[in-house]
Amino acid sequence: MNLHEYQGKEILNSFGVRIQRGITVTTAEEAVAAAEKLNSETGTSWWVVKAQVHAGGRGKGGGVKLAKSLKEVKSIANDILGMQLVTPQTSAEGKTVHQVLIAEDVYYPGESEHSEFYMSVLLNRSTGRNMIMYSTEGGMDIEEVAEKTPHLIFTEEVDPKVGLQGFQCRKIAFNLGLSGTAFKEMTKFVSALYIAYEGIDSALFEINPVLKTSDDKIMAVDAKVTLDGNALYRHKNYAELRDKREEDPTEVEAGEFGLNFVKLDGNVGCMVNGAGLAMATMDIIKQAGGNPANFLDVGGTADAARVEQAFRIILKDPEVKALLVNIFGGIVRCDRVAQGIVDAYKNIGDINVPLIVRLQGTNAVEAKKLIDESGLKVESVILLQEAADKVAEVLA
Repeated sequence: MNLHEYQGKEILNSFGVRIQRGITVTTAEEAVAAAEKLNSETGTSWWVVKAQVHAGGRGKGGGVKLAKSLKEVKSIANDILGMQLVTPQTSAEGKTVHQVLIAEDVYYPGESEHSEFYMSVLLNRSTGRNMIMYSTEGGMDIEEVAEKTPHLIFTEEVDPKVGLQGFQCRKIAFNLGLSGTAFKEMTKFVSALYIAYEGIDSALFEINPVLKTSDDKIMAVDAKVTLDGNALYRHKNYAELRDKREEDPTEVEAGEFGLNFVKLDGNVGCMVNGAGLAMATMDIIKQAGGNPANFLDVGGTADAARVEQAFRIILKDPEVKALLVNIFGGIVRCDRVAQGIVDAYKNIGDINVPLIVRLQGTNAVEAKKLIDESGLKVESVILLQEAADKVAEVLA
């Protein structure tokens, strides 16, 4: 589950990580009041207005701007709120900005002795250990740094038996070229950041940039935080931070019906039970010359209601030119799934794309007979190769 910048910063702050302070607002008038409050609390006379959407590269799309007066705060907030923000990480349509963060300017007007670093904490799946990735090239896309100057990216892996050690924090500060007060501040920052990462069962912390101010403070100026959805039951207060407006509405709808659905950019919809079978089904679609339009796992209870909802969700995609149902009947009986398909087809009405159904396992023979005798425009197959051939045929 992704969080907004302001939510991630609040969590970091609760673990002792120094952050750029700010206030989230939804109107231009609230933006001015927030700026005045920050001025009274921090003395800042310049502010940064930041669009709050789940996407990086906001500045490139005009979603992050500096305001040097209250008048500019109001004007910029008014321009950003409600805009369709297009960034390198959004679709061509962009994302609607519902709220902005009014943040203190921590770059201290008139002073230039600051440094920006990149830092993230994530799991290294090849070793099974958490790692801290960091670079002196903060403020830039880390992919660009990796491509052009890979020697400027460092990693520090953490042994799960002992956790992050003090010498590792010092090594990170040293590799970033720090000394004196800034060195000590960075070791504290890294330690607190890692404790926060583990403490909330995060899947990713990315701080870009981590700022060293001219007076040697170390703070998070941005925060991209992704929580492990499988651990949210342990963090109900964080689960409440979910902003469904930032997610694909079809995926949200599918989740409400207990369907595991991920939208893809393809032309063949697929409905499967089990993640492994879903991946195999996507492979045969690709081999047949098509492209999967989605990943959809209906789970072990593929009854009529769930099948119907799955059909409706898949068919919302205008790019779908064919629909492949591939169900293995283990616990669930194939004939019950077949009846669910027939009932769902009738409830939806005429499905205007070719429908290919493969049901194997418990009561598969009865299921195929039920499909074949339904009188519906459904292609019933037995083998995976037959399913692939039918997909190729209908797409030709």
